[in-house]
Amino acid sequence: MNQPRQQIAVVTGASRGVGQGIALALGAAGMTVYITGRAPAQGGSNLYGHALRGSLEDTAAAITAAGGRGIAVVCDHADDAQVRALFERVEQECGYLDLLVNNAAFIHDQLIEPGPFWAKPLELVRILDVGLRSAYIASYYAAPLLLKSTQGLICFTSSFGAGCYMHGPAYGAQKAGVDKLAADMAIDFEGQGVAALSLWLGPQLTERTRIAGEQHGEQYQAFLAHAETPQFNGRVIHALLNDPQLMALSGQTLITAEIAPGYGISEAEGRQPPSHRAMLGDPRQQHPARVV
Repeated sequence: MNQPRQQIAVVTGASRGVGQGIALALGAAGMTVYITGRAPAQGGSNLYGHALRGSLEDTAAAITAAGGRGIAVVCDHADDAQVRALFERVEQECGYLDLLVNNAAFIHDQLIEPGPFWAKPLELVRILDVGLRSAYIASYYAAPLLLKSTQGLICFTSSFGAGCYMHGPAYGAQKAGVDKLAADMAIDFEGQGVAALSLWLGPQLTERTRIAGEQHGEQYQAFLAHAETPQFNGRVIHALLNDPQLMALSGQTLITAEIAPGYGISEAEGRQPPSHRAMLGDPRQQHPARVV
């Protein structure tokens, strides 16, 4: 009897936080998961003086322990040559790719601080390099490998900040930008067995958001009381990858909290994270016109 082909994923920015949780969920589903980060071991990332735990090596080991195969690749997504080398390695070792999760983004310590953009460090704009441009570059090099999959998928981790004011214009532009990348890449992939989706995640339960909640009081804590785990979103992404109707969804921006129940996915003890559509707005609908 023929064994089913091993599913291969790349998750960018997976040393900790959202990327780590998504990668762990994919590993628990038995996937081989290449994960990227700027350093293999515990790095110097911190928030409000608190060191952020987690490393690329630890995440890879946890993916393997969960039942998958974790492969750590040191990659700075500001360096196109390193990104090209990442996908050359995937091609050499696997020959194809089923899933790319574009998650890597530059998050400045002052991103969520109040105040106008000109009163914050100019460095916040780097999210348009590592976050938007980097997602395009990773997708560019991943595309030929995804075309060799039986059903391929590019996912962009986005948020309600694409449609409402959230954390300032640089953050909003990055999120709106990846939504548009998904919409337009889907057109280029039409009829070739590869889908592109942008996913609006709700507030995430990560170490970074826990620390931020402690600093920003009751309003932030209220959001976190109904937040999602990154693993929840990883399970949604895995379900999408294996959905026979995936191609019909391609190009859309979806809210993970809304589609999870259809796949039977919930948090622990059956908790269903809420959609924040009514409070924060709807995903933008792409106009059907095409100018080529």
